[in-house]
Amino acid sequence: MYAEERHQAMVLLARQQGRVEVVALAADFDVTPETVRRDLTALERQGVLRRVHGGAIPVERLGFEPALAARDAVMTGEKERIAKLALAELPEEGAILLDAGSTTARIAEILPTDREFTVVTNAIPIASLLAVRPNITLLILGGRVRGRTLAAVDQWAVGLLRDTFVDVAFIGANGISKQRGLTTPDSTEAGVKSAMIAAARRTVVVADHTKFGNDHFARFGKLEDVDTLITDNGLDGDVADEIAASGPRLVLA
Repeated sequence: MYAEERHQAMVLLARQQGRVEVVALAADFDVTPETVRRDLTALERQGVLRRVHGGAIPVERLGFEPALAARDAVMTGEKERIAKLALAELPEEGAILLDAGSTTARIAEILPTDREFTVVTNAIPIASLLAVRPNITLLILGGRVRGRTLAAVDQWAVGLLRDTFVDVAFIGANGISKQRGLTTPDSTEAGVKSAMIAAARRTVVVADHTKFGNDHFARFGKLEDVDTLITDNGLDGDVADEIAASGPRLVLA
């Protein structure tokens, strides 16, 4: 197993169990405790785990929100597969909305070049990527920019969305559960995401399987608000059945 594969497996275990121990990880992956400690240190630097005595815990358990760069570096293969499947939800032409996030950014990267779209986004990285595309009419939402996510938030963005209507909104989420619905750590981002859902004919949520079962501070929607939910095939079967029964069409990449 390559180090990157081991890192992803360690993060997954930490999120599933709430905590991982150095000794147990060394036995599970047949490596030395020193190797595990180096792995955990590397993952802490990426912002996905926090070292504690004898092991590590996922940053979600601390109520800590990883920066965009840290989130962009994990579950990369899963996010790319999700983005490719999301293309099937595009209209032939018309207006779409791309929420800020590492998975929605991958959708922006692979938008077809042979169709014309109006794209509305609150994400500076997505806007920078699409600004030079000749087949894209780009509209960027204004507002205060959060340094952690590079997303425009607050009332300027929400106000513009009240007067906006798009065919499809592609929304990211930090947490998804049957009990709490769609959640994110920051209330101002939650307000923008709620307004995005209200501004769209159809809502497509794109999120890798590690987001399921996590509940964050601010709820921005219910599962019944979602038309299609695209995730990867790492999602637990029982959780998939539970989510699908709650309303959204569930698609596994």
